[in-house]
Amino acid sequence: QVQLVESGGGLVQAGGSLRLSCAASGGTLRSIVMGWFRQAPGKEREVVAAISWSGSNTYYPDSVKGRFTISRDNAKNMVYLQMNSLRPEDTAVYYCAASTSNYIVTMTPDYGYWGQGTQVTVSS
Repeated sequence: QVQLVESGGGLVQAGGSLRLSCAASGGTLRSIVMGWFRQAPGKEREVVAAISWSGSNTYYPDSVKGRFTISRDNAKNMVYLQMNSLRPEDTAVYYCAASTSNYIVTMTPDYGYWGQGTQVTVSS
């Protein structure tokens, strides 16, 4: 059973940067696809980044492509989300998630393990 704990959220001005971290315990991240999702009030949870177990493949939706970067350190059981050029519309609770899929997946039902979320607020 993998437990995930996010950290690094906070309040930042538009144009600023934040780095989210996700620490895994209770298991190894090896052979596990990892994803970052976000959910704004009144909106559905959406993927913002996903990474294959090796780190060689990544996925970003157009809304964050070129601004967000996902990375992982399997030796440390850590996953990161570097967020640059933040916009007010990036304001949401951000969740780390793990999937046992053999390839990158982007839908919430594909992820069986979730963290508790960390709030990111971008002021204009």
